[in-house]
Amino acid sequence: MKNPISLKEINRLAIPALISGVSEPILSITDTAVVGNIDVHATESLAAVGIVGAFISMLIWVLGQTRSAISTLVSQYLGADKLDEIRNLPAQAIFIITSLSIIIIVLTYPLAGPIFKLYNASDLILNYSIDYYRIRVFGFPFALYTIAIFGTFRGLQNTFYPMIIALSGTLTNVILDFILVYGIGDLVPAMNIEGAAYASLIAQLVMAGLSTFFLLRKTSIPLRPSFPFSKEIKSFVLMILNLFVRTLALNVTLYYASAFSTAYGKQYIAAYTIAINLWFLSAFVIDGYASAGNILSGRLLGAGDYKGLINLSNRLIKYGIILGVVMAVIGLISFKVVGNVFSNDPEVLEEFNRVFWVVCAMQPFCALAFIFDGIFKGLGKMRFLRNVLLFATFLIFLPILFALDAQGLKLYAIFTAMTMWIIARGLPLIIKFRKMYIPLAQNP
Repeated sequence: MKNPISLKEINRLAIPALISGVSEPILSITDTAVVGNIDVHATESLAAVGIVGAFISMLIWVLGQTRSAISTLVSQYLGADKLDEIRNLPAQAIFIITSLSIIIIVLTYPLAGPIFKLYNASDLILNYSIDYYRIRVFGFPFALYTIAIFGTFRGLQNTFYPMIIALSGTLTNVILDFILVYGIGDLVPAMNIEGAAYASLIAQLVMAGLSTFFLLRKTSIPLRPSFPFSKEIKSFVLMILNLFVRTLALNVTLYYASAFSTAYGKQYIAAYTIAINLWFLSAFVIDGYASAGNILSGRLLGAGDYKGLINLSNRLIKYGIILGVVMAVIGLISFKVVGNVFSNDPEVLEEFNRVFWVVCAMQPFCALAFIFDGIFKGLGKMRFLRNVLLFATFLIFLPILFALDAQGLKLYAIFTAMTMWIIARGLPLIIKFRKMYIPLAQNP
């Protein structure tokens, strides 16, 4: 075995990535918890945060796939000891993606109302959604910029600096949420839902600034784009296009889940908002090991170490399932207490308590799906990832959702369909990976 992967090395990458990843949903969870406890129209504000959060997550996940594409190429060239050949690729990628983000702001800002009507938002919820979005959207380019730099660090086998950056942004967001949403006496007026939006925007600015500092000070990777384009820009664009389609399919799932829960009533969208944000939190915990799989599989493939790939996948399956079971048990033990943190509306809490056990039961399946997502991204197999998610979304999730919704199961319909969707994402990846690489590992 050319590059044996130890538990220590996996944890060296996974634990900072885990901490860094958890900070992302904590930004949304903080908004959810703080806004859900304001004095005026808390349930409507909470619903608006959930709707806008779903839409912004869609935008970030669609264009934020640069992180995976950059990480894949950098790690593979690092494994092959040819990093200098693509040294200028990250800056070119950042230039492309931030330019697209500005175009999206110009297009969506005046159309915020029609966009959120598609999520079944109306009346006060619609007004709050528009106000919240028209502040938060200006953080979009900075979020994508930070994500692309995180991809560069990951390709360089470094998750420590992204962790520091993410923690700084999270701390900024939490502090500003309490200050701007609730106010401080006569010094700072209470801004309610708009305060939560400003807190998130400022946190994204802080993270972008720190990302610039660490990349320029700690690596030799430039941030000023130079031309002509890198020889790998075609591969980068193809990866992005495949991941773009894949992420659109992912967001079809999130759109229908959000739209259906909104249509059920304000207590349902509020309960769904709490549950899905907690799902995101647990998903990003598990995703720490998926990130290690992404980073290490690219390096091992670049070095031609197929035995190392099999060893890595076996270890990550074991660690991911253990972590998934732990997350499920923690959720089942604490969900009634957790629900009260986010809302004091009895109707919201009743719906949340009724369905959250399904979210907990999903966690081991999420572990397998997310870990092999990460491995396939590291291998550059974006086309197969695309096809698997198209299958899981349109042939598994949507038919099950509509069938169970017709039975009046409401939030049960949504989260049961999501569980089947997760299983349909993970199982084909495991089968394909072992079919591809076990023969190569046995015939060096």
